[in-house]
Amino acid sequence: MSFFAWLVVGALAGWIASKVVPGDERYGWLGGLIAGILGGVVGGWLFGLLTKEDWTTGINIPTIIAAIVGAIIVVFLWNTFTRRGGRAT
Repeated sequence: MSFFAWLVVGALAGWIASKVVPGDERYGWLGGLIAGILGGVVGGWLFGLLTKEDWTTGINIPTIIAAIVGAIIVVFLWNTFTRRGGRAT
């Protein structure tokens, strides 16, 4: 996938993940973009392991789905490890 395609899919996936995963995400738009790009890698890798197909080819529905799932995992783990899960201290 081209660099531009990774940015577009990553931005979309990061934004959706920040809306789906509960918690107080204070990492801003750049953090969301990074979470989405990492999520695309994680999701593409996981879906590739499960289906033996390439989930990182261009901007299409399967790639976006894999990136969103991966970004949700990344944002959830970020919130878990940084204790930003919305719990009062």
